[in-house]
Amino acid sequence: MKKTIPSTIVYLITLFVGISSVAAQQAKYDEPVPFKVNIPETKLTYVLDRVKNANWAGRIGDGGWSYGMSYDYLKEISSYWTEDYNWRKEERKLNQFPQFKVHIEDFDIHYYYEKGSGSNPQPVIFTHGWPGSVFEFVHAIDRLAHPEKFGGNAEDGLDVIIPSLPGFGFSSKPEENPIGPVTTARLWNTLMTKVLGYDSYGAQGGDLGCIVTTYLAHGHSEYVKAIHLNLVPSSFKTDDQMTSEEKDWMKNAQAFMDRELDYFSLQANKPQTPSFALVDSPLGTAAWIISKFKAWSDSKNGLETAFTKDQLLTNSMIYILNDNIDASIWFYRGFAIETGGKTHPGEKIKVPTAVAIFPADMLNGRPPKSWIEGDYNLVRYNEMSSGGHFACLEEPEQFTKDVSAFFNGYLKDN
Repeated sequence: MKKTIPSTIVYLITLFVGISSVAAQQAKYDEPVPFKVNIPETKLTYVLDRVKNANWAGRIGDGGWSYGMSYDYLKEISSYWTEDYNWRKEERKLNQFPQFKVHIEDFDIHYYYEKGSGSNPQPVIFTHGWPGSVFEFVHAIDRLAHPEKFGGNAEDGLDVIIPSLPGFGFSSKPEENPIGPVTTARLWNTLMTKVLGYDSYGAQGGDLGCIVTTYLAHGHSEYVKAIHLNLVPSSFKTDDQMTSEEKDWMKNAQAFMDRELDYFSLQANKPQTPSFALVDSPLGTAAWIISKFKAWSDSKNGLETAFTKDQLLTNSMIYILNDNIDASIWFYRGFAIETGGKTHPGEKIKVPTAVAIFPADMLNGRPPKSWIEGDYNLVRYNEMSSGGHFACLEEPEQFTKDVSAFFNGYLKDN
């Protein structure tokens, strides 16, 4: 996830520091209320009509993935979207597990909360990223909370907490200033300690979620007892500080970022422009999102070797139906303001850390083990056999086994 942000926006950090210090002193929260996803039929009809009547871009070239979203695949999935896709069926799946909303500071935070089996389930908060959502984890809640249903031990069940990032999914948007991972980490700590009443907990994340999780461990280590990352934020190093292996990785990672992270700079530096374009176009939003699922997944033999059409559309629809693709883009501006563009705070994370490397994930988030050891208190490191950026959605069994084994060791023993 490491990407350099131009220094022209760093001056805003001073403003943010003043805002965040006041907010931290006024960490207000209300009692949680139960929540169910229930999208009005009029909204569904509107979206489907927009897709049916979309103004398509011209088809230039071979219609494949070489230049972003595949023209041919978007045609295919849009036909499925309007003729076969069933949001109500997907909505029922989203509503299988308990959900709540709670007002913390200036936000209505949506979250799943499933208590684990066994006598002493350990609490873990899972943070998604962009362009993912809580949907990435919903199908794995049972595996994490009730492993006995899958041949495991009930005593290894976790208390599973999965919030929607502020401005994403079913959480509310910022009203005035964009926010990023530092503010989100503070909101998450309030959720876990004040709202849910845990004295300590674990945290897991990938994509933007790995940055939130890293800043959570950095700023709230008195409560965060262990973290698990499936993408690894890294600190800055000069050439003379790197090993030959690290130099090779940095060279290749920079080439990957030049090729695949153009969206990052756009969303951090000029968020308003793509917001206007995407919030007005369900088809455009789906193309923007699904193209990333192809680029960052283990899908060399076709996107549907990694995800189904229903999965791709449901994740996209969570943005479209909530009219918050714009707020999700602005999170990148908030990231730049709050951290100066640093995915890692720069100081070694002392909290025990587990890392699961999935081979098709973004190369810039897979630094050599030696680099990770310098940035984190690395106590567990596994290289997975398959899977990519959306690890829990692509490889739920590998993902949940690694997460469960780690947290049941470190949270119970410490």
